[in-house]
Amino acid sequence: MTKQIKTYKDLLEEKDRLESLLKQQKQIVRDDLKQMGEELKPVKSALDTAGKFFTRDNHNLLLNAGANTLIDIFIKRFILSKTGWFTRLVVPFLVKNYSSHIISDKKGTLIKKLFAWVGKKNANGHEKVHKEEEKD
Repeated sequence: MTKQIKTYKDLLEEKDRLESLLKQQKQIVRDDLKQMGEELKPVKSALDTAGKFFTRDNHNLLLNAGANTLIDIFIKRFILSKTGWFTRLVVPFLVKNYSSHIISDKKGTLIKKLFAWVGKKNANGHEKVHKEEEKD
């Protein structure tokens, strides 16, 4: 308060001044929160990545089952074959969880590659051409 309020007009002026001051301070707080969010983006990104190691995405059951089988065979039996029991238990768990998120993110391209790889082929290893396509 800068001066004493003696009239109703002084009161209204003071009210307007305080309301404009409140709007300015609210904007300052919004800007500070936005700046803090920008500064904490690397931390959020690191926490999201760490969270992927400890949670599993179960949206693609067949692709995840195949990946889990490959992880069990390749990592447990070959890479970690001479490590301790704790390492053989924890590392595949973390890799399975993280791979489930990768599979979820790249599901479309993985399915296309899988069907292209498993697609019908003739004896020469080329894709089988249907008779209707041969006429064209």
